[in-house]
Amino acid sequence: MRGIETSVRKIRHQVFAEVARLAFELGENTDLNGAIEAIPYKITPDDKPLYRDSIYRERAIAAERVRLAMGMSLRPENKPVHVTSGLSASNISDKYYEPPLMQVIPSACDMCEHNVYEVSDQCHGCVAHPCMEVCPKQAISMVNGKAHIDREKCIKCGKCKAICPYDAIAHKMRPCASACGISAIGSDDQGRAKIDNDKCVSCGQCMVACPFGAIADKSQIFQLIRAIQKGDEVVAEVAPAIIGQFGPNVRLWKIKAALLELGFKEVYETALGADIGAITEAHHYVNEVKTGKLPFLLTSCCPSWSMLAKETLPEDVIETVSSALTPMVATARSIKQKRPNARVVFVGPCASKKLEASRTTIRSDVDFVITFEELSAMLDAKGIKFDELEEVPVHDATGAGRGYGVAGGVAKAIEDCINEYYPETEVLIEHAEGLDNLKKILMLAKAGKKDGCLIEGMACPGGCVAGAGTCIQVSQGASAVRKFVSDSTTKLPAKDLEKIDLP
Repeated sequence: MRGIETSVRKIRHQVFAEVARLAFELGENTDLNGAIEAIPYKITPDDKPLYRDSIYRERAIAAERVRLAMGMSLRPENKPVHVTSGLSASNISDKYYEPPLMQVIPSACDMCEHNVYEVSDQCHGCVAHPCMEVCPKQAISMVNGKAHIDREKCIKCGKCKAICPYDAIAHKMRPCASACGISAIGSDDQGRAKIDNDKCVSCGQCMVACPFGAIADKSQIFQLIRAIQKGDEVVAEVAPAIIGQFGPNVRLWKIKAALLELGFKEVYETALGADIGAITEAHHYVNEVKTGKLPFLLTSCCPSWSMLAKETLPEDVIETVSSALTPMVATARSIKQKRPNARVVFVGPCASKKLEASRTTIRSDVDFVITFEELSAMLDAKGIKFDELEEVPVHDATGAGRGYGVAGGVAKAIEDCINEYYPETEVLIEHAEGLDNLKKILMLAKAGKKDGCLIEGMACPGGCVAGAGTCIQVSQGASAVRKFVSDSTTKLPAKDLEKIDLP
């Protein structure tokens, strides 16, 4: 549903914008508790519900969204906890993400049924009744002239649906569970969606898929704005997928100008870190895989992919996950070497980058992670319009690094580097996107079927342009990034890491 201005997107944007506006306007005399409590009433201002069955339910859900947008967890359902409970721990400029990142808002969940076959009113009660004939468990009978499925007998094989001449049998799937390729979503005792945090890799695809907006992630926009308002040296690194997210004519210089207007001190491209990763993994593939020291090499760019690989592969094969820093971390470390007092903000498309930044080994490198969706709300809260900005100079990163934003771009960047640095080396590329496909390719690699390969994995189908924090359709984002790559004046990074530096 990306790129479609649904009511769910509007609500999310309004909540983020209200929280951002509050942070920008916060003063010594501001009644913060009262201002937070007022936001649900701005979402549902009158005595008639806009989206739900009652104004009280709408406001209760909005209150939980506000808590998540402030970086707080949802309130327990069985205890009297105030909306602003725990606010003091969030009213700071140094709050990191605390797990779980992805959360189901119980009052927003529609308790969708999952993997259930049901006869619709399209059934004609035909004489042939092929659905009955093909059912291996005799789970279908004729009741009042229509086919009826006994759920206790049904084994969900789908043969009845496939053979029905009227397409009268529906296969009901829970959208969030269908979007999760690792079966991390089940049900609680009331039939509401429940995330298994031991399985979840925080890709956020369930959040995108839910048509009720019942799944949401935490945000740092309030704390980030507090740091900016405090006068900290806040520096942004923007992911390549940002191109096209705010309109087809919004070029990189406009994005940089907008961030400077928000109060950022400088803006860099994460493509710099991608260059570092491409160089490192090119050398790694040639020196480790082609020599037989490692059976294959897994790219390290996508945190959800790396998590899944480390959970799937045996201990003695985990070293095949590249040890190269992800572009986000490599860029952040380069920024802090150049600007020791900087507080680095990764602006990207990805929910799992929030999870990556929360790790204790990375907290000193990346201080904040916000998505394009959250940045859009910050710009609206501040009243910044792209067509009113004056041009500012930007650094021209390499096409290879910028290509990391689309599926296949990581492997291509590494392959191009290998062809340039080691022209006689044959490169075997394997690529997978989407968690279900990632599981399959990992099992094949584990079984020795992918030896000698450079394997790129992307949790989001389409790559980073399909991340949960993007604003436009995946196809539009992919086209914008590919043009961004082709317009780059420098195609490949230099062979030596020492030559990669911030402008």
